[in-house]
Amino acid sequence: MRGWIIAGAVTAAGGVAVASWWGVRRLKEQHARSAMAESAGPPPAGPQQVAVVLNPIKERADEARMLIEAACRGAGWPEPLVFHTTKADPGYTAARRALEAGADVVIPCGGDGTVRVVAEVLAGTDTALGLVPLGTGNLLARNLDLDVTRLAQCVHTAVFGRQRRIDTAALVLTAPDGTRSTHTFLVIAGVGMDAEILNDTSEDLKRVVGWMAYTEAGIRHMPGQRRRRVEISLDGADFQTRRVRSVLFANCSKLPGGVDFIPDSFIDDGVLDVAVMSPRSLIGWIAMYVKIMVQHKRQLPVMQFYGAHRVAIRVPEPIQAQVDGDVVGSATRVDVEVRPSSLLVRVA
Repeated sequence: MRGWIIAGAVTAAGGVAVASWWGVRRLKEQHARSAMAESAGPPPAGPQQVAVVLNPIKERADEARMLIEAACRGAGWPEPLVFHTTKADPGYTAARRALEAGADVVIPCGGDGTVRVVAEVLAGTDTALGLVPLGTGNLLARNLDLDVTRLAQCVHTAVFGRQRRIDTAALVLTAPDGTRSTHTFLVIAGVGMDAEILNDTSEDLKRVVGWMAYTEAGIRHMPGQRRRRVEISLDGADFQTRRVRSVLFANCSKLPGGVDFIPDSFIDDGVLDVAVMSPRSLIGWIAMYVKIMVQHKRQLPVMQFYGAHRVAIRVPEPIQAQVDGDVVGSATRVDVEVRPSSLLVRVA
């Protein structure tokens, strides 16, 4: 009898090991494609109706508009429709009007906020998103391998480029009073210290030094920043309690400065990469920095990565959240879900 018990235990252990191995293998398979690996298809044949969602306060907004108008005129296409964003409406109404007008491609000319708003309206439709990046981070453009320093080249890709589908993700905030709000993001969202840094970054400094302004704010937040107690659930599993500085949800991972934050995070794999960051001291911050810069594959106790389709976070005290660099408020619960292949984009 004892032999049967031992054999049964060994068999069960073997089954668990095989299941664990298969799960890891499946996750690796989900991450086996780069963001640009699949071939893109051609845009619709013949003349196209181009719509522009323009943030008029951006430095090169007028230049971008003239380049798009010249491209359409040179191709013999109709004059592009131009809609302006406002401080009160960052592009929702403009993007909806573009859809109602039958645009084949909608081109946000602005920063990450404008791109995110337009993408939220276009997600789930067959209307393509073109990118003319005029912001500080230009996160989606970087992750689609566009040269954000060459405006004319970005315009050409936005108007005439090929098309492919990418994932988007939705972050739902539940405020302390029970109010819920949903925010689409394309690159990285997060809760905790990263949102606090973004909220505390000087706009004047951003205009002078660009994305480096975030570094200055980050250095100011490191000393004395306490870890928060959060409960995390991945794909509907039981909640686990952790003490963290930040939890990030990555749809893709290229950041300004050439940093590839999560090398195995891809924009078309139907998976969110969840980074749980919990450094206690300067040594922990240094370890995280080295891991990111050298793209070290092993997990660190202070920085762990998980793959999931859905993530839920509960906190006893309100925590700030951000989506693609925009702070969107505080919440006591955050739910995040990937939306595979939901957005059509123009690529080089």
